[in-house]
Amino acid sequence: MSAWEWDETLFAGSASHYSVGRMAYPPEVAAFVGEELGLDGTGRLLDVGCGPGSLTMLLAPLFASAVGIDADADMVAEAVRLADEAGMPDIQWRHLRAEDLPAGLGRFRAVSFAQSFHWMDQSLVAGLVRDMLTPDGVWIHVGGTTHRGTTDRPLSIPAPPWQQINELVARYLGPVRRAGQSLLPDGTRAGEEVVMRRAGFTGPTRIVVTDDRVVERGIDDVVSAVFSLSSSAPHLFADRLSAFEADLRHLLAEADGTGRFAERPGAVEVVIWRP
Repeated sequence: MSAWEWDETLFAGSASHYSVGRMAYPPEVAAFVGEELGLDGTGRLLDVGCGPGSLTMLLAPLFASAVGIDADADMVAEAVRLADEAGMPDIQWRHLRAEDLPAGLGRFRAVSFAQSFHWMDQSLVAGLVRDMLTPDGVWIHVGGTTHRGTTDRPLSIPAPPWQQINELVARYLGPVRRAGQSLLPDGTRAGEEVVMRRAGFTGPTRIVVTDDRVVERGIDDVVSAVFSLSSSAPHLFADRLSAFEADLRHLLAEADGTGRFAERPGAVEVVIWRP
């Protein structure tokens, strides 16, 4: 596929693993956004590439209404399920590619992207979103690593053995990162700042939110963390999926006999652009 074309298999089979395997964004993210934008519960939020709605549901209470869109139908279905469980049925969810905006959705006080913009036609989407913002509207980008944490400070129980996990994935899928039907030898695309400036945005305002929580994780949590990644999505293993999962669970059980691990979530960066 080209540098930006959506591959519908990118996260195939991953949606149900997100709520189990990904660590939640810290509430300080919403607090910063609310304070920086002076939000008072009015206005509309659009979350683009919302996945199962992790960021959508965190930010939605700051606005009068919220819409989440994603190109993966299973992610949208999972977002609907999780929002209902969380008592947030008023959020609208749409199975929609970012490149197909504005799709009659109207204008928004804020449009957010959480670790999703690099999967899109960035120049096209930046221009489309700019035209969907209200005069006081902003673009919010939230970035961070949520499938795993940091090990910079020792904890009372061990962290998941991520180096060995990555080596196991490579034994099954090869040494070059997979992504849908393609390979990413150089990782996902960078250069967001250039794209944003060319689209007429100014700024940005940046803040790094640190998270000192200690998150305990069981074997199921870590397995889901692995399957939540595009680079190790379940479909990539094809008929070897059961064998890989068995090997992964054996690796985790061998790493710690109790099957319990702990990590501190990594830092989350919030970047706000204004048109």
